[in-house]
Amino acid sequence: MPASGEFKLSISQALTDQLREHLAELTPEPLTAENLARLEKRQGVYQLYKDGELVYVGSAASTLPHRLGQHMRKIRGRRNISIEEITFTCLYVDEDLTVLAPEERLIKVFQGEGAAPWNTNGFGNNDPGRKRDESHVSKTHFDSLYPIDLDWPCDSIKAGERSAAVLLAELKRVLPFVLRYEISARAKLDYAEVDIAVPSDGMAAESLLKLVSQALPGYQTTALPGYVIVYPEEKDYPSGRLIVTGS
Repeated sequence: MPASGEFKLSISQALTDQLREHLAELTPEPLTAENLARLEKRQGVYQLYKDGELVYVGSAASTLPHRLGQHMRKIRGRRNISIEEITFTCLYVDEDLTVLAPEERLIKVFQGEGAAPWNTNGFGNNDPGRKRDESHVSKTHFDSLYPIDLDWPCDSIKAGERSAAVLLAELKRVLPFVLRYEISARAKLDYAEVDIAVPSDGMAAESLLKLVSQALPGYQTTALPGYVIVYPEEKDYPSGRLIVTGS
């Protein structure tokens, strides 16, 4: 036998193994505001389950309740899925460990076992930006499987008259999906100069969006699978549906 040898310690592998072990000991809870309110405002990693199946692994660089709250809001604003189907588990992780990106290692492990499908189908994406609006959205993408719910009731938007600028800002605040619109100086002037009469309280998102475009000549409102855009244009989008074009 030789008198010398070599030992290599894999910190990342040890971290992954321990995280997975601790996560496996947790019991999933419904993804509700009440359960999130009980969480500490700390960083960590988490798992989402749909009908008991692990569908997503993520990390919270800010706080766990904030990040999980974003997911809850997103899911609530989608068709073909109910927030009642979703549960979660989470682990607080010390701040100095987050630089090791523990969720990336967990994702690789679970996906190697055929789990966590939402990690590769766009669930965690935010607004992809203007350059991606014309992209074709595949049938397996999260936004295709669970498109935005344009019947979403905007309960906090009350009847009355306000400028297009104010109504757009209200919609952007209350909708559970992305609303992006032109923000050039010219557009801001257009929004400020037009008044819109909202006929009743709590109208559906699509009805309010129609009011916006109808009041803005040359502007088009298009619903893409995961978000809505309002721009001064006349254009077809591969994965979009025209809501209305201003007269």
